[in-house]
Amino acid sequence: MESNYSTEHRHGRTTRLELDSQELMDFEAVVLDADREGIVLDRSAFYPGGGGQPPDMGALSYHGVLTRIVGVRKTDDLVLVPHDDDPLPTPGTVVTGVIDEGRRRELMRTHSALHLLSGVVFRDFGALVTGGNMDPLSARLDFNLSEVPPGFKDDLEALCNVEVANDRAISVQNLSRAEAFALPDIIRTATDLVPKHLEVVRIVDIEGLDCQADGGTHVQSTAQIGPLRVLKVENKGKGFRRVRIALTP
Repeated sequence: MESNYSTEHRHGRTTRLELDSQELMDFEAVVLDADREGIVLDRSAFYPGGGGQPPDMGALSYHGVLTRIVGVRKTDDLVLVPHDDDPLPTPGTVVTGVIDEGRRRELMRTHSALHLLSGVVFRDFGALVTGGNMDPLSARLDFNLSEVPPGFKDDLEALCNVEVANDRAISVQNLSRAEAFALPDIIRTATDLVPKHLEVVRIVDIEGLDCQADGGTHVQSTAQIGPLRVLKVENKGKGFRRVRIALTP
């Protein structure tokens, strides 16, 4: 898919760098506001969380000082949450933001694994996602799957690992709302979660397998996900199944 449509990602006063540069693990920014409730920067690569993916952690460094970032909150601004024991930079300070790269990459692998899982279940079993959540290297998706075929757990794990081995490219692009919703099966959830006011839709595409509107961070190919284990398939009520997965460290 190709598009000339582009826009700057912003939340409040902050330009979000991670949505276009998922490999960006450090950046420079200017502090706009800072108090014990949080720090607002003019630009940031910290993913704030959403779609089941937890927010990034890391640190800000400036003038030989380090402020650890333990989370991110979305208010009218994008607010970085400082560690209680650390000093705060003053507004106007130029800081270097550093993402906890190990944790981010584990979450990128995990989020991409969930898209792969969603694509396989939709393709081979016709079920949509009804919910999900993730931690680094472990996650779950819920599906509106009315019946579980014999051997489903082992078969699903094997099917997913075939797609890992297929090394399918994972690409990200921004489309206008009209372009995005012209794509087939763009919503793989039982409920359309794309906000009605959103004019630019970010698309994550696993080539030939899964194409969804999504705001998270991802690896560049299915091979980078690594081996995937299906730990458990749980019955969550009539017609609903929960699939728990784990990735190798």
